[in-house]
Amino acid sequence: MKPIYSQEEYNSRIKRILITKEEIAAAIDKAGKEIDKIYDGRPILLVSILKGAFVFMADLCRAVSAPCEIGFMCAKSYYEGTVSSGVVQITMDLDRDISGYHVVIVEDIIDTGRTLNDIVKLLKGRNPLSLRVVTLLDKPSRRLVDFKADLSLFTIPDHFVIGYGLDCGEYFRNLPYIAEYNEKEGN
Repeated sequence: MKPIYSQEEYNSRIKRILITKEEIAAAIDKAGKEIDKIYDGRPILLVSILKGAFVFMADLCRAVSAPCEIGFMCAKSYYEGTVSSGVVQITMDLDRDISGYHVVIVEDIIDTGRTLNDIVKLLKGRNPLSLRVVTLLDKPSRRLVDFKADLSLFTIPDHFVIGYGLDCGEYFRNLPYIAEYNEKEGN
């Protein structure tokens, strides 16, 4: 994607809002209660998959009342385009031993499933006490591997989406809602 040079061009890329900030907030509150119910006061380690999940992680960790620590991993497969390359690269790993933790992976979107499948395999090999995946968005029509999150807040159709941490070429992460990206010729 070429750089965006004007507010007008930026705004023209937002095709339509799919999920409002109010709907997101309500779903996160519900997810926080569900996580609290699952862990019943036991400490957890929330692991955000950067960069896209950082906004979701910030709100989810405040919705959870169980004692929690946070950690970050970075994995990518898009490389500035709108279609997954199919190659998952872990560019930043956790900085701790997770064998004594109940781990909850916090992801922004599950598309093909390759990224989360690889991350789950990697982390299961490190012997956490338990491992679950919570995702803000799930796009099952695009799944290329057999992967299902333990908790999905929204199931969406096959649209390239932006906002609430999700980007296109690093833009749009700051939108407070989830929108469909308006793809134009030349990208």
